[in-house]
Amino acid sequence: MEPFCSIIIPTRDRPRQLAACLAALAQLDYPRDGFEIVVVDDGSETPVVASGARVIRQPNAGPGAARNTGARAASGEFLAFTDDDCAPARDWLRQAVSRLTVNPDHLVGGRIRNSLTTNACAEASQMLVSYLYEYYNTGRHGPSFFTSNNMAVGRELFLRVGGFDPALPRAAGEDRELCDRWLQLGYRLIYAPDMLIQHAHGLTLRRFWHQHFNYGRGAHHYHVIRARRRAEPLRIEPRAFYFNLLRFPFTQTRGVRALQLSALIFIAQAANALGFFWERWKR
Repeated sequence: MEPFCSIIIPTRDRPRQLAACLAALAQLDYPRDGFEIVVVDDGSETPVVASGARVIRQPNAGPGAARNTGARAASGEFLAFTDDDCAPARDWLRQAVSRLTVNPDHLVGGRIRNSLTTNACAEASQMLVSYLYEYYNTGRHGPSFFTSNNMAVGRELFLRVGGFDPALPRAAGEDRELCDRWLQLGYRLIYAPDMLIQHAHGLTLRRFWHQHFNYGRGAHHYHVIRARRRAEPLRIEPRAFYFNLLRFPFTQTRGVRALQLSALIFIAQAANALGFFWERWKR
């Protein structure tokens, strides 16, 4: 008999994206009586309607806090987290469960693919994530970072370690903080590339800038929390990290497209740095 799972989806004022996500989940090749879908409405102006899911409403507190709310209300032995703008592959949940059944005290992260390939800003954002996965998850010590739109974990252990830190109110940094705390507590992460989701987050240049500015603000929160928890100074990545990041598009594609994506990544890093120092100045 398959383990019972809970799929947790935070959402706020994105009914069209949520409907597409739920439609993809309806196609999972996992027994329908073997999982529940818990949608956490994080303060939407119009109450969420989610066919085939249990909806929990809370005042706006950020996606990390919403995921914690869903986890506490969940009935599953395992939790699988995704976002309302994601479409998991048919075997997504089965791939997660296969890893957790063998390694119930691990946190599993899957692969993300941008489904909006003609949107350069969406492609650049995904390329940043791909670079981070290559940078943080291929060392001799094993994986150290997964994004929260594609991860799975045992419910009991997730709640025991405290879930996502609600002090990070934006969609920025809460996944890095959880992964870092998870490792500090002596647990491990597993990368499961076959645990695939399609991410459809359309971005204009203005929204792209705003997103990465907020990522910078979240990064400052994350580094402060991490330094305090580990009793060590703030740690920033070496210059080679940023140099190789700008070069990364040329390892994935070529010509004008590579130049365009590299330029967008430069803009993203400028926005990120500005957000980081803005948050630092505010504090």
